[in-house]
Amino acid sequence: MKEVQDHYFKKAKTEGYVARSAYKLEEIDQKHGLLRNGLSVLDLGCFPGSWMQYAQKRVGQKGFVFGVDLQDLQLPLSPNMGFIQEDVFNLNETHFAPFIPPFDLVLSDMAPKTTGHQQIDGARVLGLGQMVLFLAQRWLKPSGNCLIKAFHGPAFEPLLNQMKGEYKKVKPFKPKSSRKESKEVFLLGMGRIWVPKETNE
Repeated sequence: MKEVQDHYFKKAKTEGYVARSAYKLEEIDQKHGLLRNGLSVLDLGCFPGSWMQYAQKRVGQKGFVFGVDLQDLQLPLSPNMGFIQEDVFNLNETHFAPFIPPFDLVLSDMAPKTTGHQQIDGARVLGLGQMVLFLAQRWLKPSGNCLIKAFHGPAFEPLLNQMKGEYKKVKPFKPKSSRKESKEVFLLGMGRIWVPKETNE
């Protein structure tokens, strides 16, 4: 397995990606046609930037990719890329200028800090996942798509079931480039179910 991991690490260095995680997104994209020319993409928790790099290549100059992370992104940005150093849960419309939401696709490869205690870690995974889904509902276009990181464990079924209520199709996917021992799995929600906001009469 180490040889496989070394393969992706070396491949990332050769192809100019800042991290091997780019190939996780590439696999999901190739399987499900997630990215294409002209799309607008929001990458939540984008550090170190490999998903932004891959997405930027796929959406081309007619699309754009906007990343958000608490850590500063040490990455040269193309004209169709934007970044702010901010807590993703503090976002509002002013942060996105000049890239105006809503977006076609929301990505999140975020994971919470773990303690080794199953109940505590499960609650953190669920809480983070639910917050990302909340933000996706806020910033996605009707019928937009969302890809989030999850983990097999107590939080998996609740997240999966929540996504099934918010998207027309939900597909779990574990990329080959994920470490074999890792419990990570990505949940792809396709076709956001748009519910109009209630208005006070």
